[in-house]
Amino acid sequence: MGLMAGGWRRLFRYLNHPDQVARFQQLCGVQPVRTAPQANGDCRPPAGNQSGATHRRCSGGGGGGDQPPSPHPDCGKRNGVACPPRETKVKQEEGEVGAAADPATGKKQPRRRNSLNEEAGGTEFIIRNRLLYYLFSFGTELGNELFYITFFPFWLWNIDPYVGRRLIVIWVWVMYLGQCTKDIIRWPRPRSPPVVKVEVFYDSEYGMPSTHAMSGTAIPFSLFFLTVGRWQYPYAFGLLLASSWCILVCLSRLYMGMHSILDVIAGVLYSILILIIFHPALDIIDNFNLTYQYAPLFIISLHLGMGLFSFTLDTWSTSRGDTAEILGTGAGIACASHFNHMFGILPDPPLDALPFSPPVISVNLIARAFLRFVIGVIVLLLTRAVLKACTIPLACKIFRIPCTDIRQARKRMEVELPYRYMTYGMVGFVALFLVPSLFNYLNLS
Repeated sequence: MGLMAGGWRRLFRYLNHPDQVARFQQLCGVQPVRTAPQANGDCRPPAGNQSGATHRRCSGGGGGGDQPPSPHPDCGKRNGVACPPRETKVKQEEGEVGAAADPATGKKQPRRRNSLNEEAGGTEFIIRNRLLYYLFSFGTELGNELFYITFFPFWLWNIDPYVGRRLIVIWVWVMYLGQCTKDIIRWPRPRSPPVVKVEVFYDSEYGMPSTHAMSGTAIPFSLFFLTVGRWQYPYAFGLLLASSWCILVCLSRLYMGMHSILDVIAGVLYSILILIIFHPALDIIDNFNLTYQYAPLFIISLHLGMGLFSFTLDTWSTSRGDTAEILGTGAGIACASHFNHMFGILPDPPLDALPFSPPVISVNLIARAFLRFVIGVIVLLLTRAVLKACTIPLACKIFRIPCTDIRQARKRMEVELPYRYMTYGMVGFVALFLVPSLFNYLNLS
């Protein structure tokens, strides 16, 4: 028994070691560039370095507290010159904060980093395989806000609102439980070096489990289980698509240097456990949201209470805002479902109409779907912009928080919770209630 326990511990240490992530990155063509720190803290590339293929980043930085201390603690004292701030050093090397060289053209491209995180972090690196870089960049975007704010509305407006409502319920619970578990376990992300941080957007969060792996498992497999038998398509094709989606997202987190192998495996298994528990209850939850008289009041209170419970971190991280966004979106969608049922908007088709056959692809079908998507997304972006402009100053005024520095104000729980919850709650409500009503008015249903 002791030998078995020791074997499991060795396996866990092996899967959680940053060297395994670094080896995978090197196998995929991500090569770190070793640079010698300069007297004044500059991060200059080595001689002969090809700038067209290098993602330049100042080494020794990063969030999450897992970066090693500077090997030159006397930086800034030599020659009597102070080290420039980290952002200044990044500007010197990259031309703009967060810029990196495109592996295909060598041109400077804006790097995706969190607007509230001042640290750029990571080491310099070279991309040797452009195909894998773009493939895994796409894979990691399948778990980011841009994907959610486009994929979910497109599905609701153009494919099947019935499936979309249930899918969002699963997504909310998977992401909420994943974020809360991260903040309870508090395991750091893989150490850099040896890992190369190709992405730093979520570096301030903890790493265990990978919520990208959780959403990359829950969304495709929930789609598969919710649509099989409801829509006519080959069973093997749906299973292959869901598996490929999941594998791509999971491998992308290793490629980006954001998670260990253990983080990713735990995320997949955790997501499967949540699906096993919640999938049988989807009919009960959806029927409650649609028909119970006081469902909106209960939904808003439940999601708000869950948000308050999760906002217990001692320091700020991106998980706070993400959790509030997820809960707000889920509350908005659930409330919109209730009002749609009341007013007969987007009614569910009768059971005798099942299973559905995919429509014949035509120019008119594509044009109407594209027009619905463009109009709807514009409305959602306007809604988000207006609510953001109103809720942040209002929350600052109510809680007497200085609003001169918006970035710092948004890190306060008193501002972040109402701003994120109200903004994305309204975005969800507009997406499923007001936008379909607008489509009816414009004869685009």
